[in-house]
Amino acid sequence: MSTFYERFERHDHAAGLKGHTTHYCAGCGHGLAHKYLAEAIEELGIQDRTIAISPVGCSVFLYYYLDVGNTQAAHGRAAAVALGHKVANPEAVVVSYQGDGDLASIGLAEIMQAAELALPISVVFVNNAIYGMTGGQLAPTSLMGQVTSTSPGGRDHFMGQPARMAEIIAGLDGPIYVERVALFDAKQRVRARKAIQKALRNQAENRGFSFVEVLAECPTHLKLTPTEAEAWVKERMLPVFPLGVKKDISPESWGTWPRPTFEPEAVLRAVGALAEPAQRFARGFPRTPFGDDIALKLAGAGGDGAQTAAMLIARAAINEGFDATHIPSYGPESRGGTSYADVRVAREEVLSPAAPHPHVLLAFNAPSLAKFGPTVEAGGVVVYDSSVITEPPQVDPSVRLLGVPCAAIAQELGKSMVKNVVALGALHGATGFFPDETYLAALHQALGGKTELWAVNEEAFKRGMAAASSPAGSGFFGWWS
Repeated sequence: MSTFYERFERHDHAAGLKGHTTHYCAGCGHGLAHKYLAEAIEELGIQDRTIAISPVGCSVFLYYYLDVGNTQAAHGRAAAVALGHKVANPEAVVVSYQGDGDLASIGLAEIMQAAELALPISVVFVNNAIYGMTGGQLAPTSLMGQVTSTSPGGRDHFMGQPARMAEIIAGLDGPIYVERVALFDAKQRVRARKAIQKALRNQAENRGFSFVEVLAECPTHLKLTPTEAEAWVKERMLPVFPLGVKKDISPESWGTWPRPTFEPEAVLRAVGALAEPAQRFARGFPRTPFGDDIALKLAGAGGDGAQTAAMLIARAAINEGFDATHIPSYGPESRGGTSYADVRVAREEVLSPAAPHPHVLLAFNAPSLAKFGPTVEAGGVVVYDSSVITEPPQVDPSVRLLGVPCAAIAQELGKSMVKNVVALGALHGATGFFPDETYLAALHQALGGKTELWAVNEEAFKRGMAAASSPAGSGFFGWWS
């Protein structure tokens, strides 16, 4: 079976000649790189094992053309996705196919880490010295003096020197084979074909990480004919990017490593999920003015415990059989700023995990209250630590503002670190979303076998709840449906 599809049915609806031609510009080097990759896959007999990873850029439609496993990666992330495939399926032959703007710029960290990890994957790196698909901007590999849409006066020293990726990758300990090839004449094309095949053979034999840099033509953004573009690569690029093998060693095979399991029971054990369904205490979803999707935001400085409290709320909701999400966001909290977490609790399904306008805000410090207090929905509730926030700002008159001395209560208990549990109790006392037992069960889950901590955390929760509860003791909203 041919590695190239006979018709490119997903490209331009396979109409006429378009069904047999790629989307690349005339004279583009990607077409030849695709051809050599396909030929290597066929000659090595690895089509059924091959997975090609293509990111954003001119190679974005690689899956139109190659009849192999295909995964589309985010810009710059192809190498990271390739590692995921290889670890999950060690027998696969994984090819990360990337351009210079993708690999050498936004994906630089990913390719460096992948190369140093040295797992057997193959990288085909197409270097045409320009951002091709997005408009001809300056790339990390653009030459000194080269005019691009973002360097109209030519690349100068303030824009840095061109990145020689083959040399950089070869200088790492992990890779076993690194070579730079070109496409500007028949001799170079033969070498390019052999290099790509060797990179795949190394992986098929499970020997290690291989990297092939291909100097390619981009006539469109160079504003040259295909023939002139070939001459430009030869005359201008070669002095900066010399061809040849940069590294070639022959280590022993990696051997085999355990294939991961995706059995549900094993995954649940790995993430610490309960073997038995969690006990439920609520009679139904909280009945509030906010409907079937409640948004909460918890915010404070680093070390306040906002993230842990947010996780406990999400876990409590999930234990009760509802959908819940917890999305952390870390700001400059070490310098007194605000770190926050958005929590959504829905009767059926959380449609968006963000909480830009929360129904409930739990604020541990003044910057958090000042920043997020005005964003609380009308009719909502704000609980704040009055131990550290002595002058709360003005909020919407319909928003209930409730101060609880969380830090002071925690200090009275002799454990300042439980102030977030005091705050969780205060939030519960102010809202009454779930029964007491719902939160205590989630707290016990989080503490695990540390039973010596149960008593102080339970007391912290109850003290916070008592400080915030309404006279009826049923919370701000008061009942469950």
